[in-house]
Amino acid sequence: MEKNLKNVLVISFGFLLLFTAYGGLQSLQSSLHSEEGLGVAALSVLYAALILSSMFLPPVLIQKLGCKWTIAGSMCCYIAFSLGNFYASWFTLIPASVVLGLGGAPLWSAKCTYLTIAGTSYAEKAGKDGKDIINQYFGVFFLIFQSSGIWGNLLSSLIFSQASITDNISEEILACCGAHDCITGTPNSTGAAEVSNSLIYTLLGIYTATGVLAVLLVVLFLDQIKPDPAEAAKGTPEKPSFWSTFLATFRHLKDRRQCLLIPLTMYSGLEQGFLSGDYTKAYVTCALGIRYVGYAMICFAAVNSLSSLLFGKISQYSGRQLLFALAAVANTACIIALLLWQPHPKQLAVFFVFPALWGLADAIWQTQTNGLYGILFEKHKEAAFANYRLWESLGFVVAFGYSTRLQVYIKLCLLQSVLVLSMVTYGAVEYLEAKGPPGTATPAKKGSAGPAAQET
Repeated sequence: MEKNLKNVLVISFGFLLLFTAYGGLQSLQSSLHSEEGLGVAALSVLYAALILSSMFLPPVLIQKLGCKWTIAGSMCCYIAFSLGNFYASWFTLIPASVVLGLGGAPLWSAKCTYLTIAGTSYAEKAGKDGKDIINQYFGVFFLIFQSSGIWGNLLSSLIFSQASITDNISEEILACCGAHDCITGTPNSTGAAEVSNSLIYTLLGIYTATGVLAVLLVVLFLDQIKPDPAEAAKGTPEKPSFWSTFLATFRHLKDRRQCLLIPLTMYSGLEQGFLSGDYTKAYVTCALGIRYVGYAMICFAAVNSLSSLLFGKISQYSGRQLLFALAAVANTACIIALLLWQPHPKQLAVFFVFPALWGLADAIWQTQTNGLYGILFEKHKEAAFANYRLWESLGFVVAFGYSTRLQVYIKLCLLQSVLVLSMVTYGAVEYLEAKGPPGTATPAKKGSAGPAAQET
């Protein structure tokens, strides 16, 4: 257990350092690079590249390099994005976004594969339920990982607070904030414009250094994961062809459970994209100023981090269905309130209530959906988690793609519609798991919540 726990902690703290930089930059893109929509365009391109990466790269790289070196190499792509922000233009930030996108899917797929194999391996040795150990590992990971939003946004808020910015926002501008935002302009971008280049470069330098530390941590301290004991016991099987591995992501869509999970997975990207791209700009930056973006996202990250550990622990007692229902109710309440609320600086506390509730819901979406993929598709982990990143990334692309074209109230209505669809299709997956596959006499493996993924 000590060795497994050490590896889980190394991955967790590596991601903590890496996403301290990336999370802080993502939260600021729509506000800091608002000219001609460069910030949200960069994020949209980033997740479009992540979609292409999800289709082709994860199974190939994990097979060729192993989980450890796939994680280390992919982390270097995130450092490139930090460097691209030093001189943000269409010719620097967009290519850097493409590089990050290509490295994103292998990074997350290798991480999920590593934690699932480690959890399953320990559960078999200790005689415990595999899904419980996997959920606990993901809970520990997300507890540490989600706190990256605290440190990244705290850095940006502290550094930007040194600028001499006066956020005297008129009532006319405030009328353009919130759900019925004035889409034709970016009313309160002066806060970003008045931040000096020296402060921006200081922040970017710190972000780049944390990314380098993340790579060194993984390279020096993470053990290469061994294959599943059951696979090793079979001897050395015939190595699949490159083309077969290349198409593993697409072949996995033959499993109807994977198809039914697409709306839920896309919603994960949509809801995160809304918070970081639309809430920060249309509510926080518009009504309070850019220096409050970091503090709002700290609130989101803190609640998300603590909730991740909590829900990772209690899922074995409550069951994942109840937790998914709780997340759906929390997001629905936030969406309705955001549709009705007109943000104003006098209501300062309210700006932090929404990120807190959003963080509670997102903790469930992240821990339980990741765990669900690991449990349902234990025999096809690489392809399953590649699909997870693919469809979640598509949700990000859609969220950032229409960010400058639709008013916020339309985005909120679309978000609620996808949430309802997600709960319906997720319910169908649970029904199929409870019913069991027709005509199959092979029992589910120990540690799995249901039958292994079938190939049709």
